[in-house]
Amino acid sequence: MADIIPCIEFFEGIPEELADVSLRLNRSTGIRSVLLVFRALRSIERFRSYTNRFAKALLLTDEEGKISIEPAAIKFIFGGPEGDELERVECRLEIDREDHWERFMRFMHRYAEANGMAYGEAGQ
Repeated sequence: MADIIPCIEFFEGIPEELADVSLRLNRSTGIRSVLLVFRALRSIERFRSYTNRFAKALLLTDEEGKISIEPAAIKFIFGGPEGDELERVECRLEIDREDHWERFMRFMHRYAEANGMAYGEAGQ
């Protein structure tokens, strides 16, 4: 599966553009939380969600294959003068297994490299 560009999809066939990522570790449970932020969703903008199959999970695809992960929460934040403009979408994932975390991080490194993103500590 070489030469595959990493992508993130809510709906099969509609790649989304990730704006920001936040990683956290709950020290008491060991569960890692990932907050993915999208400034827009192509699947909503194009209204193609009705003609494409809903994945029921977030699909992360790269050269290793596909990761299908069900979000713990998805939050739509609206703003603008009328309060009806989509400002961003926050998608929270929870990963409790070390092997799943390692696979997710390999995907994120590939996604970041392919999309000009860089890792930075909070507050930088």
